[in-house]
Amino acid sequence: MNGKCVERVYVTPDESYIFKPLTNESQLGQEGWVYEHILRGMSFPPIYPQLLAASGPAAGDRSWQLFEDLGPLTHRFEEDKALELIGHVAWWHALPTEPLREKTLLGPKPYIEELAAQALGRRDELAETLAGKFGDPQATLKELAALSHSGTATANWARSVLSHGDLHLGNYARVNGIVKVLDWEHAHVNSRYWDLYHVIDSSHPDFPKRMNITVREHLLDRYLALSSGSGVTGLQEKSFKQGYYLFAALFSLWMLLLIAGDLKRLAGADGKWTTAQLLKQQEETLDSLTQCVQLLN
Repeated sequence: MNGKCVERVYVTPDESYIFKPLTNESQLGQEGWVYEHILRGMSFPPIYPQLLAASGPAAGDRSWQLFEDLGPLTHRFEEDKALELIGHVAWWHALPTEPLREKTLLGPKPYIEELAAQALGRRDELAETLAGKFGDPQATLKELAALSHSGTATANWARSVLSHGDLHLGNYARVNGIVKVLDWEHAHVNSRYWDLYHVIDSSHPDFPKRMNITVREHLLDRYLALSSGSGVTGLQEKSFKQGYYLFAALFSLWMLLLIAGDLKRLAGADGKWTTAQLLKQQEETLDSLTQCVQLLN
């Protein structure tokens, strides 16, 4: 990313580490702070790779970190793996966030309110993409816009929990029977739905997955049950799920615009992914959007 590579470094044929250079200057020092103050400071279970060494603050844009090597990882979507991950998410969502508010922690994308405004401000572009999935795309977009201004539907959007920030399929894997979570550089305080959307409905060109209504319901039900077991109150099943479906639908609209932009850049020979990868991601995103809109009705 940005001309730099995360690399596996072998010290001997049997001993290796993961070398991670700074790839985004806006994240300078954030992952180290998260390790010190959140993962270690808040006594996380061993569900993350250990940070073993790092450059000093004077390194600037040449900063680096050295992590424990968890070995070759598989990033195929499996329901049992996602259910275990949801257990981790429900646990860290129950942690207090007051100690985190003294530090400005940045996520990788704007908050949902801004994403929704950007997407709904470009309805004509989206209507073309949605034409094959919805009989009247403009009516669907109008309905989503109205719901996005409903206090009832958005009640659970409040930024009230610790969020990993970028919990897509490529950032977790099963290691020695335990689901481990990677890349904590984007951890910040956000809505409960942010992590849930990335686990359940987000798409990524490098890590394809297909979601369906049954699996989505299993994952949301597990989250609600484990959150209640952790002492979280006020999450009513129906309103919580309706809020999630709307959040996911709006996020998916924004993702469709992002994918369209990636396809245009690819046409100019300036893309990280192939056309086939991006079209697959577009198809997956449209499927998730269609399912979530269906569940809203």
